Amino acid sequence: MRCQTHTIRIRTERGPQFIDITDRVAQLVQEASVRNGFVVVFSRHTTAAVRINENCPHLLQDIEDMLRRIAPPDGEYRHNVYAHAFSNNGERPNGHSHCQHLLLGASEAVPIVDGQLLLGQYQRIFFVELDHGRDREVVVQLLGE
Repeated sequence: MRCQTHTIRIRTERGPQFIDITDRVAQLVQEASVRNGFVVVFSRHTTAAVRINENCPHLLQDIEDMLRRIAPPDGEYRHNVYAHAFSNNGERPNGHSHCQHLLLGASEAVPIVDGQLLLGQYQRIFFVELDHGRDREVVVQLLGE
C-alpha cells in the first residue's frame, strides 16, 4: 500500500464560505494512479472545515444561515476576550468560527474504487471557511494501491 500526501492552497474571501475542491482532489487521485484505497481531506485550521454535501446554492445559503444562528458572529465568546487580552498578533474576534468548526469537523474520508472517488451523485467535497478571508491549506492524503 502506498501513501502520498499533498497540500492544496486556497485563498478564501469571507466566512462562512463554501469552496468546492472536489475536482482538485480528484485530480490528485488521478495523478497518484491510486486504483483502490481512500483519500483523507483534512483542514489544518480550527476555524475552517472540510465537509461533503450537495453543491446547491440555496442549500449552501441555508447552511450558512444555520451556522450563523447556532454560533452568531456577534455573540459573546470568552475566546474573543482572551485572544485580545493576551494575544498581540492582531487576531480578530473569532470565537464563533471555532464553535462552528466544532460542529462541522476537520476532515472527510472518501473511498477510491477503480481510480475514482466513490462519491454519490450529488456529493461534493467542500472547504468551508468559517472566519475571515485568508490563505488556507488543505492536506490530501491518499492511501491505496
